[in-house]
Amino acid sequence: MKYLSEYRNLEATKQYLDLIEKTATQTWNIMEICGGQTHGLVKNGIINLLPENVRMIHGPGCPVCVTPLNLIDKAIELLEKGVIVCSFGDMVRVPGSKKSLLEAKANGGDLRILYSPLEAVNIAKQNPDKEVVFFAVGFETTAPANALSVLHAKKENVTNYSILVSHVLVPPAMEGILDDELCTIDAFLGAGHVCAIMGMKEYYPLVEKYKIPIVITGFEPLDLVQGIYMALLQLEKGEYKLENQYSRVVKEEGNVEAKKMMEAVFEIADREWRGIGSIPDSGYRLKKEFLDFDAETKFKISSITTPENSACIAGQILKGIKKPHQCEQFGKACTPSNPLGAPMVSSEGACAAYYHFSNDLITS
Repeated sequence: MKYLSEYRNLEATKQYLDLIEKTATQTWNIMEICGGQTHGLVKNGIINLLPENVRMIHGPGCPVCVTPLNLIDKAIELLEKGVIVCSFGDMVRVPGSKKSLLEAKANGGDLRILYSPLEAVNIAKQNPDKEVVFFAVGFETTAPANALSVLHAKKENVTNYSILVSHVLVPPAMEGILDDELCTIDAFLGAGHVCAIMGMKEYYPLVEKYKIPIVITGFEPLDLVQGIYMALLQLEKGEYKLENQYSRVVKEEGNVEAKKMMEAVFEIADREWRGIGSIPDSGYRLKKEFLDFDAETKFKISSITTPENSACIAGQILKGIKKPHQCEQFGKACTPSNPLGAPMVSSEGACAAYYHFSNDLITS
C-alpha cells in the first residue's frame, strides 16, 4: 500500500477483525506500548470490536504520562526564579505537587510553548540577559532534536541555554513490566515511531529472554489490527519472534544519523517513571562534556523531590494492571479540566482516551 488513507480502510480493517476472531482460540493479553496506539484503538472503536478473549492492555508509552512530579516541580521552580522555560504544549497542564506550568505562567512566569527546542536556542540568543531552559521530555523520538539543540547552542556559544532532561527509553520499561509479579502480558505491540529512530536490534534480546512475541506496529486502524493479528498467529502457534508490521517506516537499523547525534550528547542512566519508580538504565542524561547545558546542575535543583499523588493510580495504569475507568477518581475528581495525573491530561494518555472516546468502557 502507498497512501495513508489505505491504512484507514474500513473494509480491510473489518477483514482483519474477522481473522482475529477466527484465530484466537483462548484468552490472550496484548499490550500496546504507545499512547498513540491506545488512542487509535479507543478512538476508532477497535477495542470494542475485538473478541472478548483478545484483551488489549494499555502500556506506559506516553512520555508526558511517565514524567515524574519532581521534574514538573523543578520546571516550575525555574519559572518562579525568573528563568524563561520553554516546553511542548502537552506538558503545560500536567499537575505538579501544587500547580501546573500553566498555573505558574498565570502567576507571572515566562513560559513559552514551542514546537522545537531549536526555537528555544533562538530565544536564548535574543535574550542574552535571561536564562532559557527547554523542558526536554520524551522517549527516543524527541531525543535527537533535543541533542541537536545542545550541539547548536555549544557551537554558537549560547551560554544562557540549558535543558531539563526527562528522556526515558522504551525497552527497559518493557523489561520492568515483564519482571513485575503482577504481569499478565502475552505479547507486545511495539511503538513504531520509537523504532523509526532506534531500529529493531534492542528488541531481539527481550523476545529471547521472555519468550514473548513483539510486533512493531503503526498507528492507523489497519496497522493496529494487522499487528494484533500477527501477534495472535505467533501466540496460537507457540512461537515468539520480533516482527515489523510498520515496515513502510521502520528499518532494521533505524535512523543512523539521529542515533549518532543522541550518542554524542547523551549517555544512558537510571530514570524515575511516574507511579512506577526508578528503572535501571531507562533514560538519558547529558554527558560530562555537556553539563554546562544541564539545567539541574546549572540551577542546583537536583535535590527537589516530590511524592506521588496518592489518589492517582497512574502507576497501575501505566503498567497495565488497571484500566482508567477502574480508578475511583475517574470522571469524578479527575477530569481533563481538573486532572489528578498526567494520563488524564496528555493527548496520548490512556485516561484521556477513555474519557473522550469510550463511553461504553467507562460505564461497563
